[in-house]
Amino acid sequence: MKIRTITQVALMTAILIMLGLIPGIPLGFIPVPIVLQNLGIVLAGALLGSKKGTLAVLMLLILVALGCPFLPGGRGGIAVFVGPSGGYLVSYLLCPFIMGEALKLFSNKNQLVDFAIIWIIGVVFINTCGAIGLSVITGIPLLKAIFSVLVFIPGDTIKAIAAVFIFEKLKANAAFRSNI
Repeated sequence: MKIRTITQVALMTAILIMLGLIPGIPLGFIPVPIVLQNLGIVLAGALLGSKKGTLAVLMLLILVALGCPFLPGGRGGIAVFVGPSGGYLVSYLLCPFIMGEALKLFSNKNQLVDFAIIWIIGVVFINTCGAIGLSVITGIPLLKAIFSVLVFIPGDTIKAIAAVFIFEKLKANAAFRSNI
């Protein structure tokens, strides 16, 4: 059982790293780019559950803090945690735990419920934490920071739909369910 857990966490960490290697799309009016890595964060919580998903994200963040360039744009090092994306990175650590617990409590055969949980935590929660961090670190007024991160909602909603699709397909697989 321990080997299975280590393998699952390592594979999810590798997926998070690979998604971080895809360059972000800079917007110009906000110092935070559009990234694909948050899809992996959402999947970590949905697929692995609260403990293993959080552990996979923690491993990524430790590697980033040690200087590995595993964030979009080849960013890494402790400085990224106190930069404009710092709030997002904090939410990345909390997201899998909250999502795993919420899915454990409320998930059923209803895809709409799963989508609501994934969207609220994976889109609203992450972007709210990101806006708060952006406001604190850059000095932008909180309301302006909240309005500026609204640009991420459409793309993040598409990522949430993709996450629900992947989650539902794997959840239906009996072998997958028995391994989590």
